[in-house]
Amino acid sequence: MRLMMPAHFTAGTRINPLRAGIRFVSAVIGPDLRDGGADAPSQRANSGWIAVLCLTIATALLLVVAGHAAGRRGYDVAPLLFWSGVVLLVVPTSLRITWPMVARGERLFLLFLLAEALFYYKTVYSPTSFINHDEFLHWIAADDLMTARRLFLSNPLFPIGPTYPALEILTTAIVNLTGLPLFAAGTLLLAVLRGTFIGALFLFFESITGSPRISAIACLAYMGCSTFVLFESMFSYESLGIVLCVLAFAVEAASKDLVGRPRLKALGLIALLLASLAVTHHLSATFTATYFGALAALEALRRQGPLRIGARTAAGFTALLAIALPSLWVQARGIPLTGYLGPMVESGFDTLLGKILGAPTPRSEYPGAPDKALYMRLTTLLAILLLALGLATGFFRSLAMAAPSGARSGWRPIRDILKRRWRDSRLVLLALLAFGLPVSVAFRLTIAGWEIGNRMGTFVFIAVGLVVAVSIVHFWQGRTPRGWRRIAPAVALAVIVLGGVASSTINPIHGRYRVAADQASIEPMGIETARWAKEWLGAGNRFTSDRINRLLLASYGRQDVRVRIIEGVYSARIFEAETLGPDEFWALARSDIDFLMIDLRLTTAPPVLGFYFEPWQRQGTPLSGAELLKFNDIKGVTRIYDNGWIVIYDVRGLHENL
Repeated sequence: MRLMMPAHFTAGTRINPLRAGIRFVSAVIGPDLRDGGADAPSQRANSGWIAVLCLTIATALLLVVAGHAAGRRGYDVAPLLFWSGVVLLVVPTSLRITWPMVARGERLFLLFLLAEALFYYKTVYSPTSFINHDEFLHWIAADDLMTARRLFLSNPLFPIGPTYPALEILTTAIVNLTGLPLFAAGTLLLAVLRGTFIGALFLFFESITGSPRISAIACLAYMGCSTFVLFESMFSYESLGIVLCVLAFAVEAASKDLVGRPRLKALGLIALLLASLAVTHHLSATFTATYFGALAALEALRRQGPLRIGARTAAGFTALLAIALPSLWVQARGIPLTGYLGPMVESGFDTLLGKILGAPTPRSEYPGAPDKALYMRLTTLLAILLLALGLATGFFRSLAMAAPSGARSGWRPIRDILKRRWRDSRLVLLALLAFGLPVSVAFRLTIAGWEIGNRMGTFVFIAVGLVVAVSIVHFWQGRTPRGWRRIAPAVALAVIVLGGVASSTINPIHGRYRVAADQASIEPMGIETARWAKEWLGAGNRFTSDRINRLLLASYGRQDVRVRIIEGVYSARIFEAETLGPDEFWALARSDIDFLMIDLRLTTAPPVLGFYFEPWQRQGTPLSGAELLKFNDIKGVTRIYDNGWIVIYDVRGLHENL
């Protein structure tokens, strides 16, 4: 007997798996927008939730402090205390910020609260002094400015730093006005900058999207950047540069619809911000020039609406200022910016291109196994995967937000974009800039390109945050999400922020001394030795040593620290040999070096960061005692200090024997 098929299951209506797959992919990554961008106008801040989250964050920070205390004493419970505090700090606040139907004011307050709590998280690692490598460099510059009362003093450890003195000027002004110590004044300034950055970033996103909800979620996603928690909170010129950069973006975006005198006032404020940025930080100024230049180009390409001569003129004028002011400063001060950044950029691109083309990678370019706990690496990896998912589901939707208001169904908004019809060039530009994330991740896979990828992330995440926020609001949640649509995106954002915290440093817990590990190598013995040199030898003596002790000698000891013995001969050549060869001996004898400091702790373990002296001089094995103590047998060299681990040699006798 013949079986009868249901009427709806005929050959003409049979489901095509390929077509169904295409429709599914189109629904996932397509440009369809759901009405979920704005908060309810009548919504008020929930003071109960705010109070609970303030108490939660205070408890979390207490656990973080307890984790540091346990880490200093070597207790095994330190990671449990510390990371329990970090999770408690990030997750509840992230859930509330991401939750639908929360008032604008409440979201903004919680963003400030979380940002400042993460700043405290960074500061409590060393609550009484600067601790990071770049912070020492700017501390030395600020101290020089306060002592000499002159700008542009030379700094052998940071040659380009004195030509960008804005951070030091602001900090020393606070010291002079308040009488605070330099560290307290710098910390106060950084706390203000942290809040200013989040506020400016929120207003920038709100100006171009019109949605407080998208803006708050975009700011939260930005906190997942690996540089946000640590690098952008350092006493370093980028911490001020990125704030001026985002302030310029926010003012320009807010003034896009102004005409007449208000527009001129806005342009004047933008010019002031760009001039300040030009003397603050080269990379922030470069990114700002790139942004405004690309924005002017997109404005010139637009076909939608009237000619908008005023808007295009303003965009072109802003781009001209953003490009011209930093260039004029570089020319006026004779800054060797190409020589400073060029080798790093060239090496990074060459290494990345070699990987893409399948060229063999030199052994020195393998990063090796990261010295991180497995759960930190897995959290970072999961955060990257979630960001990739957010970009995939938010890219076309971000472009659709820029399309003319009447074209929001199907793929018509994207066709309008391709025909150069859009209502806001800023949305188009940020959506395109989000492609920088996979590029920055690729750079971070090699030693030569790591610095490029890390610095790119600071700026690329402005675009990434917006695209991820659009994905969450217009695809994963919508206006009235229910069930898992409420919880899953909020948890994903919390994981992204935790991934940024986990990837910001090798070991965030303040533990015991580690060899050549930057902040983990700063400890009382080295500090006291540097202070001894200042007290008993006086300030301004010419010293050379390893990377960490150079910082301590220059800052705490106020010594004139040298990286090179003479031109072309770096200090590593003097230390890394069991005997002092003729070339090294004559280089040291002909130099003006007064003292050498050697640290025998370098013989106890390989360098955590891969090098003892300079980043390009990588060494996987510890130095030997014979290499460091060879100066005992050299005529004209006198040992003047020895505490069992650190030795200071007086080499002035070598110069007298020439």
